[in-house]
Amino acid sequence: MSFPEKVENLLQTIYGEDFSPHYKSEIVKLAESWKEKKWSKTAPLSEKNVYLITYGDIIKEEGEPALKTLNKFINEFAKNEITDVHLLPMFPYTSDDGFSVVDYREIHPDLGDWTDIERFSGDYRLMFDFVANHMSKSSKWFQGYLKGDPEYANYFISREDGFDASKVVRPRTSPLFHEYEEGKTAWTTFSEDQVDVNFKHFPALIEMTDILLEYAYRGGTSIRLDAIGFMWKESGTTCIHLPQTHAIIQLWREILEELKLNTLLITETNVPHKENISYFGDGKNEAHMVYQFSLPPLVLHTLTTHDTKTLTGWAKTIEKVSDSATYFNFLASHDGIGMRPTEGILTEEERMALAKKVLANGGRVSYKSNPDGTESPYELNINYMDALINKEEDVSEDAQVQKMLAAHSVLFSVMGVPAVYYHSLLGSENDYEGLESSGINRRINREKFQYEELVAELETSTRRQKVFTGLKKLIRTRQQEPAFSPFASQLILDLSEQVFALIRRNEETGDTVLFVMNALNETVDVELPFGGQDLWSGNSVDESVELVPYQFMWIKK
Repeated sequence: MSFPEKVENLLQTIYGEDFSPHYKSEIVKLAESWKEKKWSKTAPLSEKNVYLITYGDIIKEEGEPALKTLNKFINEFAKNEITDVHLLPMFPYTSDDGFSVVDYREIHPDLGDWTDIERFSGDYRLMFDFVANHMSKSSKWFQGYLKGDPEYANYFISREDGFDASKVVRPRTSPLFHEYEEGKTAWTTFSEDQVDVNFKHFPALIEMTDILLEYAYRGGTSIRLDAIGFMWKESGTTCIHLPQTHAIIQLWREILEELKLNTLLITETNVPHKENISYFGDGKNEAHMVYQFSLPPLVLHTLTTHDTKTLTGWAKTIEKVSDSATYFNFLASHDGIGMRPTEGILTEEERMALAKKVLANGGRVSYKSNPDGTESPYELNINYMDALINKEEDVSEDAQVQKMLAAHSVLFSVMGVPAVYYHSLLGSENDYEGLESSGINRRINREKFQYEELVAELETSTRRQKVFTGLKKLIRTRQQEPAFSPFASQLILDLSEQVFALIRRNEETGDTVLFVMNALNETVDVELPFGGQDLWSGNSVDESVELVPYQFMWIKK
C-alpha cells in the first residue's frame, strides 16, 4: 500500500463521516515539504542506549543558559554512560513544572534557545516532550479561542448540550470543563490552566503534526507523547484509549517512516498494563516504545516484602513485541510511582502497605476517588531510594546503597531500554523544602542544584558517591553485552521466592547472560542453570552460589 493510501485509511479511521479528501492531500503535502530538508541520520537502538530523565534547568550556573550547564555536567561526569537525554518540557509554561505549554515552538529563556538544543544534540541523542493533549490557557491559541479569532475558534472543546461525559476516565477530581472570560467553556482533563486541544478539528491535527516533525528535525531522536491516551473525546465513552487516538499515533509513525527517520515515538500512559501495551498496535505500526509503568511499584514491592513471586509472575507476561518496538523501562521519574498500573497485579492490601511505607519514610500519597465513594492510592510521591528503605532492616548506608543498586540491576536487565531519573543517578534524598514551600507532592523528588554545590556534594557525600559510581558501573557493564539488546529474548526463571532471575539471549550473536538478584536482606543459597563469569564482580561462579543481602550477578556463559 502506498503512503497516500495509508494516510487516507488512517484519516478515515480518525474522522469517519467527517473525512474530506483534502485531508489526505494536506498531510501528504506536509510530509513532502519536510522530506525536502536535509536530515541527520540516527542509529537504531542497541544495548548501549541509556536515557537520563531530567529537567533542562536541573543544574544551574550563574550567567549561563541552563541547557549549556546540563550539557557540561553530563560531559564531565557521565559522558561514557548516558547516550540519550530526555528533556522534560523545555518550552515557556505557566504551571505544572512545564506541562502547561504556552508555545510549542519556543525554548524557555531560562534554558537557552534552539542553538543550545542543537549543540546538545551534537553530544547526545535527545528525547523531546510533546505535550500534545493540552496547553496553557495563556497560549496564543487559547487566547485567540477566547477572543473569537476564526483561526482558533475550533482549536478547543466547548461544553455541548447532549454530550454524555458520565463515563469519562481521568486522573483528576477537578471539573472536567472550566468557564473562562466571555462565558466560554473548555475541556480540561488536568487543570483549569491546561486546556485540551481539539483534534477533531483537522487544522489542529495538521499544526500538531508539523510541530512533531519540527521536533524530529531539530534533534528530537525520540518524542515522548505525554498523556496521549486522552487525546480524542467521544460522547458516551471513557474518552481514553479511543481508536482515533491510536490512529493518530499510527499516522505520525507512518509519516516519520515515509521520511526514513529513526525517530522514536514513546507513549506515556500511566494506566493498567493491558491498556498501556495497547499502544504498540500490531508491534510495527504504532509506538516504538511504551513506558513500563508496572515496573517501579513492582520492584519496590519486591524489595519491600523480600518476595519475588509477584514480580516473577508479571515478568513472565512480558514478551518481545517486534524488531522495531520494545519497552521504555524506568524506576523513578519527575512524577511519583503510579499505582494504577498495579491494578490486577497487587492486591488492595499490598497497595495500601506500600502507601503506608511511603508515608513512614517521609513521602506523600496522592489518592483517587472511586465510584463507591472510597479512595485508593493513585501515586506515591517520594525519592525512589528513600522509598526502598525498610527502616528496621536497612540501617546502614551501605545496605541502603546496595538495595538501590539491586533495584537498578533489575532495570538494566529486563527487556527494553533503561531510563534513569537524575535524582536516582545522583543518589538524592527527599526534598522536604521543595515539598513544603510549594505544597505540591511531586516536588519532593524535583530538587534543583547549583552546579558548584552539586559537584562538591559528589565529592563529599558518600551516599551520592556510592550510588553515582555504582549506577555508572552498572550502565557500562550492560553496554558491553549484546545479550542486553532491547530486542534480545528474555526467559524468566523460578529459582527461589527470594531471588529474581532471568536469562537474556541475543539470537543474532549467540550472547547469553543469566541475571540473579537476591531480594532478601539475608544470605541465600541458590542453584543456577549454568555457571560462568560474573560480569559485575569479574569472578567465576559455578552452578551453586551464595548471594549476600541484595546481591546480584550477571553471569555470562
